[in-house]
Amino acid sequence: MHLQPLLDVLRRERGTQVFFVLLLIVAVGVPLLHAALPASSPLHISTYTMTLIGKYLTYALLAISVDLVWGYCGILSLGHAAFFALGGYAMGMYLMRQIGPRGVYGHPILPDFMVFLNWKELPWFWYGFDMFWFAALMVVLVPGLLAFVFGWFAFRSRVTGVYLSIITQALTFALMLAFFRNDMGFGGNNGLTDFKEILGFDINASGTRIGLFIASAVFLALGYLACRYITSSRAGRVVQAVRDAESRTRFLGYRVESYKLWVWVFSAVLAGIAGALYVPQVGIINPSEFQPINSIEVVIWVAVGGRGTLYGAVAGAVLVNYAKTYFTAALPEYWLYALGTLFVLVTLFLPRGVVGLVDQARDALAKRRASTPALPTADSTLSSAQRSP
Repeated sequence: MHLQPLLDVLRRERGTQVFFVLLLIVAVGVPLLHAALPASSPLHISTYTMTLIGKYLTYALLAISVDLVWGYCGILSLGHAAFFALGGYAMGMYLMRQIGPRGVYGHPILPDFMVFLNWKELPWFWYGFDMFWFAALMVVLVPGLLAFVFGWFAFRSRVTGVYLSIITQALTFALMLAFFRNDMGFGGNNGLTDFKEILGFDINASGTRIGLFIASAVFLALGYLACRYITSSRAGRVVQAVRDAESRTRFLGYRVESYKLWVWVFSAVLAGIAGALYVPQVGIINPSEFQPINSIEVVIWVAVGGRGTLYGAVAGAVLVNYAKTYFTAALPEYWLYALGTLFVLVTLFLPRGVVGLVDQARDALAKRRASTPALPTADSTLSSAQRSP
């Protein structure tokens, strides 16, 4: 594995450096302010706030996964919420198996919703989810396998552009309808909730919440590094060539479908990991996570932050979701209109997103400094006076 291209990017890309500095401050500072300061302190961060920021970190990882396929490969996915939700369901199934006899109905094996629906035995696809390693494997395997099967047929059929976007949206909508059914064995409309513990720790305990928060920050950093390694590698340059000129890249002899497929699968795996980190912090997973609007919102995050930058996707995810948290409480009936207007305005006037606007301002400032003539110093004035007769 050649890491030199990645190291070169990390040294020269200011946005990436700022991202890691801010992430380190958040990953260390938020748990410290939560645990070390009393609740009466104005600097104390409550469990709710820490959980909210942790949720933003999982959304940022999801945004990176979408930016990888859209910003660098040119695949506009309107179905990444499906991979996010599948990873969340895999983790939710593990958490449900940890409840055991502590459920409302006290059944040692069956979750409460199965007892309520008069299920007599555990479905075969729930076996193994009482072990964390198996659930972690499914978090990666299930979204990755679905993405592989979908991508294998779609890319080899050369489905591209808006047609591919519509098919991805149809995929997540079909999954949403399926998971709403009670006979699917995933809790139906209510989904999976009322979790008790994870890895033997009380899921509502302060220490567990801190651990989940730090895990979200760590996986966000690892996901970012993995995506930046891909985009800075030789294969990543081919992927970007596919984005810019797919027919020409195919004419040069590259197996375009293979490059698109492995980037698509890796992106789906990242989305699944984000969903697995999201569920224990939020405390619930239900079919509403499959809604096509969720996938569209992720695209808006990436567009607002800056497509094709990774750190712009993170910025967009945090900014839009913070605005959503605020305005859904202050002006709930107008939030969706504001979100749609924001997307239209960014598309028309900020094609490079917020980080692109920052880059433009920095470039303009650098040009102004370069065009400003330097003021004469005292030494230069004295030397010119000495040269004159």
